[in-house]
Amino acid sequence: MSKASKTDWERLAKLDDQDIDTGDMSELGDDFFLRAELRVPVKQAVTIRLDADVLEWFKGQGAGYQTRINQLLRHYMQAQQNHPPR
Repeated sequence: MSKASKTDWERLAKLDDQDIDTGDMSELGDDFFLRAELRVPVKQAVTIRLDADVLEWFKGQGAGYQTRINQLLRHYMQAQQNHPPR
């Protein structure tokens, strides 16, 4: 996202589902879900050389370390796309 969210996520996380006012939202009917498509980014296996201490730190965070590395690289990529090279 290019703009910071103004949503109070902490307050919303504390709400129970029944406390959330959804009156201004239309129901999604069966037709919507029949036409809906799940789009998952294509993953590609690569070999990458990382400093040993960096890799160990990520692995030390537990399962999913490759996903976290990918997320950080995506954030960096998106930040760079918003700032063209000089």
